[in-house]
Amino acid sequence: MNDVKILGLDGRPLAPARPKPAALNGSGRVPYDAADSFSDQLANWQPALWSPDNEINIYRDRVVSRVRDLARNDGWAAGSITRILDNAIGANFRPVVKPDYRALAMQTGNKAFDAAWADEYGRAVEAAWRTWANDTGRYCDVERKLTVSQMIRLGFRHKLIDGDALAVLQYRRDRLGRGRATYATAVQIIDPDRLSNPQQQFDLRSTRGGVEIDDDGAPVAYWIRQAHMGDWWSAEKTVTWDRVARETPWGRPIVIHDFDQERGSQHRGNGILTPVVQKMKMLIKYDQSELEASILNAIFGAYIESPYDPQMVEGALGAGSANELGEYQSGRIEFHNDRRMSLQNGSRMPIMYPGEKITTVNASRPTSNFKDFENAVLRNVAAATGQSSQQISQDWSDVNYSSARAAMLEAWKTLTRRRADFSIGFCQPILTAFIEEVFDIGGLPLPAGAPDFLDARTAYCRANWMGPGRGWVDPVAEKKGAILGMDAGMSTLEREVAENEGEDWEETLDQRAREVAAFKERGLTPPSWAQLDIPAQQTIKDPETK
Repeated sequence: MNDVKILGLDGRPLAPARPKPAALNGSGRVPYDAADSFSDQLANWQPALWSPDNEINIYRDRVVSRVRDLARNDGWAAGSITRILDNAIGANFRPVVKPDYRALAMQTGNKAFDAAWADEYGRAVEAAWRTWANDTGRYCDVERKLTVSQMIRLGFRHKLIDGDALAVLQYRRDRLGRGRATYATAVQIIDPDRLSNPQQQFDLRSTRGGVEIDDDGAPVAYWIRQAHMGDWWSAEKTVTWDRVARETPWGRPIVIHDFDQERGSQHRGNGILTPVVQKMKMLIKYDQSELEASILNAIFGAYIESPYDPQMVEGALGAGSANELGEYQSGRIEFHNDRRMSLQNGSRMPIMYPGEKITTVNASRPTSNFKDFENAVLRNVAAATGQSSQQISQDWSDVNYSSARAAMLEAWKTLTRRRADFSIGFCQPILTAFIEEVFDIGGLPLPAGAPDFLDARTAYCRANWMGPGRGWVDPVAEKKGAILGMDAGMSTLEREVAENEGEDWEETLDQRAREVAAFKERGLTPPSWAQLDIPAQQTIKDPETK
């Protein structure tokens, strides 16, 4: 079949609307569909190929302001942030200090660095940490408002919403004294908005979004406004920047800056709701429209429809008929003033004026597609934030045990990864600075010949950070599985208690010992797990013995 050609006014074939690309393979297509610039689906999709700092820093203020507005005014967004905070950080986020005694023993050749020493050292550091982190005077906080756990939670909230968690460590010897601070280390949470280039300049080779870097791209200092740009009462400070070094000459952290790095050479972060801002805003508008329509339908349940329109009738009949029409309308008004109708009682049968009829409003709200649209958007939000759609909507009516547990396990993987990243990037530097001060004060159990803190800082400060437990979907089935895992040697009490309860396993054992003693003091029979006086030959039976 011959090709059909369209001719122009001059009799020649018209040129194609789109010229064919010069570089095509033999099949007439580019090797990858993703590179096609001429298909109807991709022709107008030409995103720019920018560096990570150019993608984020130029538009950061606009993006962050929109995400914050969602977190303030939208229940789905606020709930998503709260759910991650409660599951990853919780109410009491704390370190379980576990020094690397094997590395210390190898470094020094001292066999005194063993598991027993590590346990004693960890207990001493954790006791000092509790004294500092939960100080009733809040001297751990530069602003004297929050405990360390609360500041960690606030920093993580900034990271989730703004993309950055920022803090400055100070050493406040002026606060030491009787009835005041026990330790000089103090933390100040900084709003990430204050981290910016001086005088709002564009990014330079050595300054990216307020982060000053060296030739290797490593941060060496941070430019922080003295006041937030919105603090009109501190106008002079809003246009003044301080250059704060990343750390002291001997490596003690001063500025702590944590964000999720998605590309190499990136120096600022994005909040977790950034990819779904547009979809969440569409859901808000749709939700608001449905709500307004439902309210209007509820208010205007019915109305009276007259057969006459005054202007139309007057125009059709002429000016001479205006008096007759006016008399009709006056009669209608007088009739309804005497016989006021109400639809509150369905048993009444209203009497209408001649020519009138009642028209009801169809109150089918929300529309049938609303729930499906809402669920689709929430699933999109759940995928972006690493949660299950049930966690965001808090609707568990359509799930069973298996699906609920599967959703929890998948979400838990993301939560533990977020917790680990934040612990490394934000919490561990705080702990390191605090342990350095504890070393300087003295009193820690150290064997003879122990290396100086600066010579083995990483080994001395090794720790696991403990947050809330994973929880249970079916406590009976899952606790049986935990018992089987420990009996088979595939799990430990420490792991099970930490993951499922979010508690310290040693504190759990200590509490159990106190409970057993309390049972015996009162002459009560301890629970089955506390039957410690059973002879060994009665607990292990020979299969051949009856």
